Amino acid sequence: MAGQGLSTDEVQGIREALAAGRKPRVVFTAAAGQMAGQLGQVVELTDPEVSEEFVVVRFGRDELPFSPADVAIAPKGAGRRPAEPKPEPPVEAAPAEPEFVLDAPPVPAPRREEPRVEQQAEPKPARRAVKAVKPKGPAGLTVTLAYAEGEWTVAAQQGAKALAKPYVVKPAEALRMVALVDVPGVQEAVEQILAAERAEAEQQAEKLRAELAEIEARLAELREAR
Repeated sequence: MAGQGLSTDEVQGIREALAAGRKPRVVFTAAAGQMAGQLGQVVELTDPEVSEEFVVVRFGRDELPFSPADVAIAPKGAGRRPAEPKPEPPVEAAPAEPEFVLDAPPVPAPRREEPRVEQQAEPKPARRAVKAVKPKGPAGLTVTLAYAEGEWTVAAQQGAKALAKPYVVKPAEALRMVALVDVPGVQEAVEQILAAERAEAEQQAEKLRAELAEIEARLAELREAR
């Protein structure tokens, strides 16, 4: 009965056996389909990061990759053929005594037939299609637009690598970036922030104008006092 696949410890044991020059015997499990119950030898372990089918098994003249769930460690004594009984030698017939008949035709000697040993050809296992390994795509790219303490910043990161550290952009550029996203809630939030900053800037400008008017009036008085 085929097992339930290779465990992590059994895979490590196979790796050590291959390093010592041995080729462990395995049996195909039910996950291997019509090949279940057949025996093979592990000849190589490839990189499991590249493909889940990294156990290369030789059966017959084929060497194909399988996943650890497709094979299990073969039980001891599996695959040994029982000794075939030797065919008994045929019993030779006793030679017939000569007949004293002049016209009798000669009797041919019985023909000795060699025992035939029929060899049944073992069915070749069906060749399993090898799955194509999909190449890994590039890491994801993240672009972040942030607002904090009256400044708009933009940062870019690909996977764990920072492509661009946060740098300051103008409010108008931030508004154009948000407009490209076309999300009404986000665009309204940005417009509210810009409106609040605009109102605060106008108040500061009005205050500065008033202070400047006072300074100019004071300067005019000092000029008249010459």
